[in-house]
Amino acid sequence: MLRTMVVRRRVRSVLMPLGLFAVSALVVTYFVQQAESGNRGLVAKRALKIQAYGLNQELAAARADRAIWEHRVALLRSDQIDRDLLEERARVMLGRVHANDVVIIDP
Repeated sequence: MLRTMVVRRRVRSVLMPLGLFAVSALVVTYFVQQAESGNRGLVAKRALKIQAYGLNQELAAARADRAIWEHRVALLRSDQIDRDLLEERARVMLGRVHANDVVIIDP
């Protein structure tokens, strides 16, 4: 009887730390896995950075396009209208072309 109590204590003194280490290793593994590939992990962060880069490129292109159009509108609104731009707009609006112009029809 005394021998079984000693064996149980030794088994308990060995298994309890092993069980705690196993549980703590599982918890750490779970958190590391979530940090890598969870909803807010490193993979999601990389994907968001790629998406942000693409959106910044699109924003830069839109800003450049807007600057071009603002410049063209400023030329039409100034006191002295740019003759080339006025002629181009008049041809587009009236559907007329000059005899020396090359017309490319875009379907």
